[in-house]
Amino acid sequence: MLKAASVGGSILVIIALVITLLKALVGFVGFLALAIKILIVLVFIAVFAGVAFMIFRGWQNSRKVD
Repeated sequence: MLKAASVGGSILVIIALVITLLKALVGFVGFLALAIKILIVLVFIAVFAGVAFMIFRGWQNSRKVD
């Protein structure tokens, strides 16, 4: 009886460890997805600011020529 309980307990522990590992993996993938989304937004803001700066410099240079 003790041997059967240890085998069943071992299987339950392995199942619990796999479930915990999968939950942690899902959380990590969610964190990576959030980090990528934030990076995309920051790159978009940087590109937008760069274009605005170039337009402003062009506008300034055209005023100096006149």
